[in-house]
Amino acid sequence: MSDPNTHDDSNTAVLEPPPAPKVKAKPAEPKVDPRNKPKRQPPYAVIVENDDDHSWEYVMLGLCKVCGHSAAKAFLLTAEIDSAGRAVVWTGSLEVAELKRDQIIGLGPDFFAKDPVLYPLGVRLEPLPQ
Repeated sequence: MSDPNTHDDSNTAVLEPPPAPKVKAKPAEPKVDPRNKPKRQPPYAVIVENDDDHSWEYVMLGLCKVCGHSAAKAFLLTAEIDSAGRAVVWTGSLEVAELKRDQIIGLGPDFFAKDPVLYPLGVRLEPLPQ
């Protein structure tokens, strides 16, 4: 029999803890130089101005055709143009706002009017506050 005070390691099995699971380290996020950070463009408003020559039908039809407004929305905007002298009829990026402006200008003559109106609606663009 062996002495209890002596320890023989030759026949003793030692259990080692299992290795820790390998965790993939998150890749370091690249540092963004504030000068290279993309900047959001400000939205622009397409504004139609009132005149005494163009007919309501012409303005409403143009707003439906160019801006995709329903007849009810076009009616409300036309009423605002008539009463306030102007109305924001569309908002969005500068490039699309320029397109909408050019499309409104290019609607052609207003044959709904008592006397045909050969000049375009007054339209302008304004940047909206961010």
